[in-house]
Amino acid sequence: MPIVSPSSFSKSLVLLLGLLLSLNTITFAQSRPQKGEPPKSGGKKNQRPTPKTEAEVKAEEERRKQDEEDRSAEVDEEVLKIKTNIVNVDAVVYNKKTGQIITGLKRENFAVFENGVKQEITNFATPEAPITVTMVIEFSKWTEMFGLYGTRGQEQGTLEVVRPVAYFTSRFIKPPNDYASVIAFDIRPTPITDFTNDPARLQQTVSILLRNNPAFRETNLFDAVKFSLIGGKGDSVVLDNSKERYAEYGGMVDVKTPRRAIILVASGIDTFSKINYGQARKVIQDSGIPIYVIGTANLFLKMYEHLLPPTDGIDGSPGRMTFLQAANTMKTFAKESGGAFFPVTFPGELPSTLQSINNLMRSQYSIAYDAPENREAGKKYNLEVKVDVNGDGAYEEKGYVVQHRPFYMMPKAEKAKAEK
Repeated sequence: MPIVSPSSFSKSLVLLLGLLLSLNTITFAQSRPQKGEPPKSGGKKNQRPTPKTEAEVKAEEERRKQDEEDRSAEVDEEVLKIKTNIVNVDAVVYNKKTGQIITGLKRENFAVFENGVKQEITNFATPEAPITVTMVIEFSKWTEMFGLYGTRGQEQGTLEVVRPVAYFTSRFIKPPNDYASVIAFDIRPTPITDFTNDPARLQQTVSILLRNNPAFRETNLFDAVKFSLIGGKGDSVVLDNSKERYAEYGGMVDVKTPRRAIILVASGIDTFSKINYGQARKVIQDSGIPIYVIGTANLFLKMYEHLLPPTDGIDGSPGRMTFLQAANTMKTFAKESGGAFFPVTFPGELPSTLQSINNLMRSQYSIAYDAPENREAGKKYNLEVKVDVNGDGAYEEKGYVVQHRPFYMMPKAEKAKAEK
């Protein structure tokens, strides 16, 4: 590093100060444009300021006011998040006598009433969309026994609940737009496959169910229905071959497609679910997703009902009252969800039953209206959908049936902290 003598440094400092003073003098005497910048205002060296227009003055005043408002605004640490107030109602119209499903109707043919008050229909879709289905089947030792004794040992015991899965997924799930998932339950629900329309994967699902035997006698129906609708922590999806024992599963409410449904294949018996019957009903009512129920164990009951005790046996075997309660449970689940209940006794009934379920799902009219803001959160509101098939201005009261969910629950507000 070169060494600078004190005398040289002093001389340099004096020269630098002199240079700065001379530059300041020039700057104050004359303001020049920078090198390479053309002179403005017709070549004049000293540009005169132009008066501001009225619009510029007004814009500056608005910016000033906005800046003052921003500085004085208070930060709200808590944000109130409210779910949408749109109420969706899926409806199917069919002839009461013949059972024929009525298609081709328009928005003008329908009217929606909430607690007896007519609502304005804001959204309407005709039944042309594909379907997304979750098949939930009871796969327990009781299921195996019901099937085995019902056929007098002629068939594999679990075939009664596996057969609907095989038939529906192979006949009615059509790629690329239809999707299906399968959940088997005994003491807990186990997803066999997540949503797919791959025929090979659906065939794998059926093969796994046929090759395996139930591990537990318990049938926790209510837990399985809740799991299929709103999801939660459960066994990992079987066909995914995951190394993890458990995984978070999204339920049907998370699926954003126009035609969603649950097909429940079960006897209706619940052993000891974590939630009770009332809680299961509330989950179904809140979801707004139709449940189509295929009731099983009916052949077993017809053959051995006279031998069963009125109440459950000491070994936990179901009695006549348990079967009666199970049937009422299935009917309630179907009715309150806007679905349908099909008590299947013989295998020959299954093709027509599944065809009916497919027709009902694909023939749903999607109707929606905006709930008024003064609706009380968490309160139940009755729904009624009326139809005017002929367009003559009179609603059909006797000849036609409009199948839909009978009420909805106004969602509660959710509080969340604002992001800083």
